Amino acid sequence: MTKKISEKTIKDLGEFGLIKHLTQDVVIRQNSTRKGIGDDAAVIDHGNNETIVTTDLLLEGVHFDLTYVPLKHLGYKAVIVNLSDVFAMNAVPLQITVSIGVSSKISVAALDELYSGIKLACNMYDIDLVGGDTSASFNGLTISITALGMATPGSVVYRNGAKKNDLVCASGHLGGAYMGLLLLQREKKLFEQDPSQQPQLDDYQHLLERQLKPEARRDIITQLREIEVKPTSMIDISDGLSSDLLHICDASKLGCKLFANKIPVHPATDKLSTEMGMSPLVAALNGGEDYELLFTIAMEDFEKVQNMQQVTVIGHMTDNSEGTHMILDDDSAIPLVAQGWQAQEGL
Repeated sequence: MTKKISEKTIKDLGEFGLIKHLTQDVVIRQNSTRKGIGDDAAVIDHGNNETIVTTDLLLEGVHFDLTYVPLKHLGYKAVIVNLSDVFAMNAVPLQITVSIGVSSKISVAALDELYSGIKLACNMYDIDLVGGDTSASFNGLTISITALGMATPGSVVYRNGAKKNDLVCASGHLGGAYMGLLLLQREKKLFEQDPSQQPQLDDYQHLLERQLKPEARRDIITQLREIEVKPTSMIDISDGLSSDLLHICDASKLGCKLFANKIPVHPATDKLSTEMGMSPLVAALNGGEDYELLFTIAMEDFEKVQNMQQVTVIGHMTDNSEGTHMILDDDSAIPLVAQGWQAQEGL
């Protein structure tokens, strides 16, 4: 018998089901709210410009482990995950606010390190830190950052704009951040078993950087503007290629065909995944935290986009009735499944 919604747990619903459950009856009351819940960021109409608003929450023990995540890198990454959402709306980030919850185990010197990373990201991406809040915490370190951006009317790109036969494009390489996380977790476990064992990380600097110090793809947005291509839909890859492509399909009410042999994977990702006995496609499809851009373009823009640096055409959109599939090398099709975040046991 199907569970009633009141009897379901957070684990039953999963991340995306939980969001839908909590927000299904939210009513938009202001005419200035152009886009509320359901995209990478909210869009507020301010007349001559549109303001982009997004926020992310990072919790110690859930999103990061301070035994192997340097605080400066953590501060930098906390900013980047928000800027990535703004770029995914085809907008320019301008300001951030930072709120933190701090336990007694965190020293002032440690917070200085955290903020040095935050300030570095602000400097690198030319944004202002304009406020926030600080509170005591009983459960380690909590970081909440809100980013504000700006776009001219008509330039914002949403998840729901894809059309049938549009090409699906991805920037950069996928799966590296997840393999970097698995590497850090493996080396931590080995160290706990034998403290004399030194971490074996030298061959995987690329993967460590992808996990610990990702970058937001401002360059891709700049290139698209230079070649005068506006994507029909866009999202940043934070939950894994499969989940995020399904977000576009769901919002645009379309299906898709994703070609396995077109998914861009870095040699270091391929090497470590083979070493760990898994397919690099698993990391690319389900790993998340790559913060690359996934977008669709009209077929007529293909020639412009194919010359872009670090952009790969990996599939196309189909009629909704055709479903969502990945096409393997032998031309067989397997359904795409959304993985995303799942609640831990006991929540």
